[in-house]
Amino acid sequence: QVQLVESGGGLVQPGGSLRLSCVASGSSFRLYAMGWYRQNPGKQRELVAVISSNGSINYVDSVKGRFTISSDNAKNTVYLQMNSLKPEDTASYYCNARLLARSYWGQGTQVTVSS
Repeated sequence: QVQLVESGGGLVQPGGSLRLSCVASGSSFRLYAMGWYRQNPGKQRELVAVISSNGSINYVDSVKGRFTISSDNAKNTVYLQMNSLKPEDTASYYCNARLLARSYWGQGTQVTVSS
């Protein structure tokens, strides 16, 4: 069992930055693929970025060059650094841990980009 707790969301002006954090409890953090997803009401949850257990990273096209995912295995934490934020980045952001058939979600943190 893995518990995930996100933090770092908030209100930011267009062009600003935020860093989201996701702390995982439980064992074997380094074995999991860790991802950040986002969702707006009435829309499907979208994969934003993922870092696999071997360190490979993928981003959705809309955030490439602006967002950076990273992990600190010693702290059981995955980060999402978000720069040059746009209003269309507004969403609830969720952390996900996945290993084979097991998938765990955090409670989400709201990011609002508005002037």
